[in-house]
Amino acid sequence: MKQKIAILFLFLITANQLMAQCAMCKAIAEDQEVAAQSSLNTGIIYIMVIPYILLFVLFRKRIFGFIKEMKNAKG
Repeated sequence: MKQKIAILFLFLITANQLMAQCAMCKAIAEDQEVAAQSSLNTGIIYIMVIPYILLFVLFRKRIFGFIKEMKNAKG
């Protein structure tokens, strides 16, 4: 389980290559040069991922408890 979490965390850290952009950000990025587009993508991913990491840290005991409950219910 820890390996899956570590892989997910590494994926989210390196997700700046996903090129996630909203319409407004895309319009701004098209008017700027390539270096600014890359940092804009990184900023968007950073802002998107941080709340999920915080929620996971705050509720990890409940999450793992729920997962254990589901495993015990099946077996």
